[in-house]
Amino acid sequence: MFFYMDPLYLVVFIVTLAISLTAQLFVTSTYRKYSKVRNNVGLTGLQVGEQIVRRTRLGDRQNLAIQGPAEGPSLQVEGIRFAATQGQLTDHYDPRKHTVFLSQDVASQPTVASMAIVAHELGHAEQRETGSLLMTVRNVLVPAIRFSPTIAYICIMFGLIFNLLQLFWLGILFYAAMVAFIVLDLPVEIDASRRAMRLLNEAGLAFDPADAGGARRVLTAAASTYVAAAVVAILQLLYYISIGRRRS
Repeated sequence: MFFYMDPLYLVVFIVTLAISLTAQLFVTSTYRKYSKVRNNVGLTGLQVGEQIVRRTRLGDRQNLAIQGPAEGPSLQVEGIRFAATQGQLTDHYDPRKHTVFLSQDVASQPTVASMAIVAHELGHAEQRETGSLLMTVRNVLVPAIRFSPTIAYICIMFGLIFNLLQLFWLGILFYAAMVAFIVLDLPVEIDASRRAMRLLNEAGLAFDPADAGGARRVLTAAASTYVAAAVVAILQLLYYISIGRRRS
């Protein structure tokens, strides 16, 4: 294979692997630390979510209909639904159902990490309710890029194997679409974290400096994974482009 004969590929592989592993280690160690630190309000992640919704304007906009039932048990708090999801660090927000999905540890434990994670997902809920342009564009692109990685790698690999330059560049085009999505996702996530800290303050849940500082560190660690993903994707795209130029 061409990749194994190209010294530049090894350099790119080592650099991107180091970036990814460093970011993953950072978020894992930070989560592990603050998942053992009890928050001073004594509320579980689910309870923090409830209080944020009840004490802020979240969920007040009745024009946002929740589409479809959640899988498994769920809790409706005004206009926002909370539901369970399996695994660790699998918490996420589904804009189609206007639902925050929480892992068991986050939902049930009164820790600083749980507080930060729930607030972050509610930051996404607020983005949807306030019509955030970046989030709207990202959500529109989701169906379009769902199969982009698979198509991209198929075109790139077959383009290289059979020396089909046009097919190779088509693969790069699909890969570039995926990279654009990843890069666009970065400011969306950073904005959600910014909103998270504001929501915690508005709800009166981050009055303790230790809680506020810990939550901010958890959110910063989470953001580092998105920064790393964007950097890795851009480096890989530039590498593919360099191959295309050398073969043109």
